[in-house]
Amino acid sequence: MTTVFGTPIAAIMPAVELLLFEWTPRSFIPVAVAAIVAAVERSLLHLPTPLFPFSGAVDISALGLASWVLIGLLSGLLSGVLTQLVYACEDGFLKLPIHWMWWPMLGGLVVGIGGLVEPQALGVGYHNIQAMLQGHVLPTGALLLLVVKAIIWSVALGSGTSGGVLAPLLIMGGAMGTALAGFLPAGSSGFWALLAMAATMGGTMRSPLTATFFAVELTGDTHVLLPLIAACGTAHAVTVLLMRRSILTEKVARRGHHLVREYRVDPFALTRVREVMTTAVESVPATMTLHGAARFLIDPATTHSSFPVVDTEQKVVGVIDPPAVLHWRRAGMRRTSTLGELLIGAKIALAHPDEYLESLADRLTAANVVHLPVVSREDGRLVGYIGWKDLMRVRATLQAEERQRTSFFRIRPASAD
Repeated sequence: MTTVFGTPIAAIMPAVELLLFEWTPRSFIPVAVAAIVAAVERSLLHLPTPLFPFSGAVDISALGLASWVLIGLLSGLLSGVLTQLVYACEDGFLKLPIHWMWWPMLGGLVVGIGGLVEPQALGVGYHNIQAMLQGHVLPTGALLLLVVKAIIWSVALGSGTSGGVLAPLLIMGGAMGTALAGFLPAGSSGFWALLAMAATMGGTMRSPLTATFFAVELTGDTHVLLPLIAACGTAHAVTVLLMRRSILTEKVARRGHHLVREYRVDPFALTRVREVMTTAVESVPATMTLHGAARFLIDPATTHSSFPVVDTEQKVVGVIDPPAVLHWRRAGMRRTSTLGELLIGAKIALAHPDEYLESLADRLTAANVVHLPVVSREDGRLVGYIGWKDLMRVRATLQAEERQRTSFFRIRPASAD
């Protein structure tokens, strides 16, 4: 992307917004290095930068903002239509009673017919982008280009023919902006084309930051940054409400892979043990006999499966549960043996009130237990009890809060990405 378009910053963003599904140094640094090296190599090849120079006046006003948002809304709707059109074509080819190897031939036939109707719709189309930014395309020509390009592009992709997404989205978005330029307030035809290009790209690919920086680097005009982020953000909001997935992740989801595109901090990394542990701990004394422990565990009044064993100073000497009692009985331990005697030398997995649940979850898994006693770091006394149910309650609470925050805006089921 950097080598072809000369957009190193925008080339880094798709890795974060689209491809790697994480924001970590191990993902960002290698991609940044690759983009920077490519930009330097591009300069050595004396390739033009910016690729499509553009400079237009920006009307920063309430009316201007309303127009940017309008372009974003229309671009978001266009993104939804294009995405549905691509996968409708793909579903249509799946229903054909012919072998799949004939599909690209039919797709090529439609592309050829479209080329007869509007030759400008064929090819990579960089000349179309340049012409629209310079205002050299008439509204009627732009509308014809939009319709024909949308049809042949959707059919080509639906038929399995290899094809791109980036340039076609720029062309179709730019054509829409050019066709609408005459109805919008102060601003050149090229300005509205640029805004619609970026917004259509950002909405369809669900990558508003990528689209914003891409348009700025592609044209070299930083003055359009504010209108771009307004339009791209609006288009992104529209597509999130209209579609479950982006045009790219829908393809992956159709192959049985679930993708999560929203970055959230792990709640276990933010919650301490003391915030969720049970403080009213029911424990058993170390002086209880093995026989007494067995009777206690099978008593219908007993509500838990495991209990911490404490000495006279309320310090934990171990944990008992039915498997442990059964193991001691099978090993021939005397019924009168105390739990303190049986637990001598036992390895105890403990938790502390000030540690985070992130490390606790690993400890529960490593120890293969359901509960852990929580002891004070100062004197080692038992202060609580925590288990997997408490950890899952944290996740359930977070999900409930998220549903409550988004319920006002949601008009469809939760987004898959």
